[in-house]
Amino acid sequence: MKSLILVLLLLILPPVTAEAQVRPRAGLIVTRSIRIAPGVYRLAASASLDSALITIRGSNLTVDLSGVTLEGIAPDSDPDQARGVAVFVDGGTNVTIKGAHIRGYKIAILARGTRGLVLADNDVSYSWKPRLFSLVEHESLADWLSFHHNESREWLRFGAAIFLEAVAGGEVRGNRAVQGMNGLMLVRSSGLRVLHNELSFNSGLGIGLYRSSDNWIAYNFVDYDVRGYSHRFYHRGQDSAGILLFEQSCRNVIAWNSVTHGGDGLFLWAGQSTMDSGTGGANDNIVVGNDFSYAPANGIEATFSRNTFAGNFIEGNDYGVWGGYSFGSLISANHFEGNRIGIAIEHGQDDTLADNFFEGDTTAVSLWANPIEPSDWGYPKHRDTRSRNALVEGNVFARNRVAVRAANTAELTVRANGYSHVDSFAVMRDTSAARLEDNKPDEHFAWMPLLPGDVGGPGLSDLEGRHLAPVVLPRRDRSAIVVDEWGPYDWRSPRLWPLDSTHAHLLPLAVLGPPLTWRVVERRGTGDLSRASGKAGDTIVVTPPDPADWGLVLEATSDRAMTTPRGRVIRAGAPYRFSYGRFEPRVDWSVRFFTWADSTSPVTHAAAFDALLDGTSIVTRSESRLDYMWYRPTIPDLPQDHFATVATGSVTLAPGDYTLRTISDDAIRVWVDGRLVIDDWTPHESAVDNAPISAGSHQIRVVHYQVDGWTELRLDIVRGRQSSKGSPGPH
Repeated sequence: MKSLILVLLLLILPPVTAEAQVRPRAGLIVTRSIRIAPGVYRLAASASLDSALITIRGSNLTVDLSGVTLEGIAPDSDPDQARGVAVFVDGGTNVTIKGAHIRGYKIAILARGTRGLVLADNDVSYSWKPRLFSLVEHESLADWLSFHHNESREWLRFGAAIFLEAVAGGEVRGNRAVQGMNGLMLVRSSGLRVLHNELSFNSGLGIGLYRSSDNWIAYNFVDYDVRGYSHRFYHRGQDSAGILLFEQSCRNVIAWNSVTHGGDGLFLWAGQSTMDSGTGGANDNIVVGNDFSYAPANGIEATFSRNTFAGNFIEGNDYGVWGGYSFGSLISANHFEGNRIGIAIEHGQDDTLADNFFEGDTTAVSLWANPIEPSDWGYPKHRDTRSRNALVEGNVFARNRVAVRAANTAELTVRANGYSHVDSFAVMRDTSAARLEDNKPDEHFAWMPLLPGDVGGPGLSDLEGRHLAPVVLPRRDRSAIVVDEWGPYDWRSPRLWPLDSTHAHLLPLAVLGPPLTWRVVERRGTGDLSRASGKAGDTIVVTPPDPADWGLVLEATSDRAMTTPRGRVIRAGAPYRFSYGRFEPRVDWSVRFFTWADSTSPVTHAAAFDALLDGTSIVTRSESRLDYMWYRPTIPDLPQDHFATVATGSVTLAPGDYTLRTISDDAIRVWVDGRLVIDDWTPHESAVDNAPISAGSHQIRVVHYQVDGWTELRLDIVRGRQSSKGSPGPH
């Protein structure tokens, strides 16, 4: 009887057509074209990246998610709580996904082994990203990234809004991925057209390529993909970048993108296989017409490879182009302005630097070779790595201290260049067979940038005029980069930010953000304020009488809508509260340093090491904060390596929940009231450990040891319960 009823139902119910609407659910498998029913769906994903909420299998199908929002976590949750994969495209041919809003997952869209994939007009912003631990005053090495290895899919640990693996052909167009760690990752993918996307304000990469070739990346906004920057304190980038090309990524065209304020603008590296064998490279990429300005590190870093860089605008970086070990590369018709060094190439060979314009760079061109190369590199063991045969021709140098600097370089030709208001045209040291020919001072130089029609290949002309409407900030220098514990600030909502060290007694706080008015609504532990209301751009000078615990809350309104750092929209005229403060409970640390040897190793001779710590220290200090980081010790009489640190102190905490957090390199143990709460005793690079600590009075003991290399030792007590481990470590 049941079978008969089922047959009758199948006969009378209409078939599901391509226009039928399906409600999303965990485990949904799509095998033909569908439209997902519009709505907001809170659907948590499995933490495993081997499964997904929605899996798409099949060919010649379209999944229309217009009006659909998939949320993996509550919008106001910390972004490092995001988990899993929202949508997985498992193989197939001619698959289209369009119109989705996906947020709160480790990976929003993952595709593997697909041919002819189209991702169109999806908003996959606010995906997973890690907490950062660098401070205003100094960075933490725990925040440094390493994309160097991906042969075993290590890049998956970094997450991404869109992650494409072994995808051949198709388009990624009109998508938006902001405020995650990575926007778009291409692994072993080719023949893609990546057009008109907004991939900005991410804390790792805007676009990353690994063994991915023959792609077109054009007319994208890839700005403010950065970490490792604090204005006036440090500018490192920590291997973040707007666009990353790694490991044999060749013949890509990167054209007419805005790639400003990234850790690097473009970071191109040949790959470990080239470093080991001396062959290959990330070669024959054409990089044309982009804006690579205001990077904390390099506008372009391109190493161990052969490429063309033409018609790019490169302003306000530390290095405009860093081209270490580049060979046969063409750097032509670019505009360099206000960089510390315009073009820097160590151990380069047969490179051509032609028809560029340099204005206000301290040194325009620097070429050199180091007498000693790293012993663990295979590359110089298999190749000639002398600095030789560079051609510097037809360039214009204006207002540079040095136009061309060369050291330990052979067969350098510098000819037919013009210069004006240059202190020294050429500075040569240990350079042989250098030819300086027909270089002339010229007060009336002219420079013509490369035009779109000068680039060969199809496709650029029909892309002009199509753009998204991202947050377009007024063109500003690197001071516009503000990085907090969750990454780059996007200027879409108000923010209080210190203009000096957070430990300054008179602390100026800038009110950042879009046009708005503000007023102070709450104060905790502050003394005098220089003002209690104002507009964006104002500065409040705060005098905190208790440097251990103070806070300030402001309320702002704007005549335009604002968007919070977690993506919540504040309508025009609605109040929005934002704050800044400091919580650093007082601990008077007594710190002792010891040296150890093989016979007292903390790993192999634990008892002898413990006995050593009961003996006489080589250095004793009192500190108000336990916070050390160096490559070479900043404390007199402390050795470079093989030393141990013992720090003891007491703290009293008011009622509430707290977390004791350490950052250590190489190893650490922490006791609270005689109980071991952190035990990370195997040598490691900078790593974060957490332990809960209750209210009340406590005795804290820290033991740390250093083997060699970088030293980092830091202890913080923060409000609330935290378990953040920070950025994924090296693999």
